[in-house]
Amino acid sequence: LAPNCYEHLIMTNVTRALYKWLIAIPCFGLSTLFFGVLIIALALIGYGDLGSRTLAVAWARFNSRILGMAVSVEGLKHLRPNQSYVITANHISALDILLIYGYLPTELKWVMKKELRRVPVIGAACQAMGHIIIDRSNSTSAAESIQHAAHKLVNGMCILFFPEGTRTKPGRVVPFKKGAFRLAIDLALPVLPMTIEGTEHLLPTETLNWQPGAVTLRIHPEISTLGLASNQVDRLCNQVEAVTRGTPLPSVTKPAPKLEA
Repeated sequence: LAPNCYEHLIMTNVTRALYKWLIAIPCFGLSTLFFGVLIIALALIGYGDLGSRTLAVAWARFNSRILGMAVSVEGLKHLRPNQSYVITANHISALDILLIYGYLPTELKWVMKKELRRVPVIGAACQAMGHIIIDRSNSTSAAESIQHAAHKLVNGMCILFFPEGTRTKPGRVVPFKKGAFRLAIDLALPVLPMTIEGTEHLLPTETLNWQPGAVTLRIHPEISTLGLASNQVDRLCNQVEAVTRGTPLPSVTKPAPKLEA
């Protein structure tokens, strides 16, 4: 790099670090405390869903702007009013939560690992809003928790899964787990696949190496589960994963018929 370019790069990194530690992180912490306490208070008087629809969305949008997320949402035309979906998305950064909660115009309940319940304020607020907290180490208990919440999935209320089960690191592909697709078939609900792009550059998994930038939430056409049987979960899972990743479904080559002598 030329000397002036090198100096500019240093100044950019210094400026970004100052903004991160003096503005972005304090704003995130204080806003989480403020909105979280309000959401918990609303839930105590029976308005947890209202807090989820309004305050949580405001929290997500506020912090997405503070963190310099230039958001683009594609495929809103695929959403049907008052239709409940089993929503799935890839999971590549902690910022995925802000992107989906702030900019996907649907009511939804998240399927969350129980470890998040221990995060101060956030865990209690998520429980107050009725999100589904599961024990991933106990598949029977996890399935029961999800089935217990199934009755809520009417009149446009949706359930959101990250089928990979956790945030994935750059360059790593984690196969989709089947729980979301088993539920979709059991309840005859359409699956709404989504693809998240860009958040892994803004905040890579397991780091605080933040930078501003563009992110995209791409909503794909729904995939119907009508007529599917429980033994077709694998097929549905593979189809949704292919759509999410933008890869073709693997072709099935039929063996050539044997010719009788």
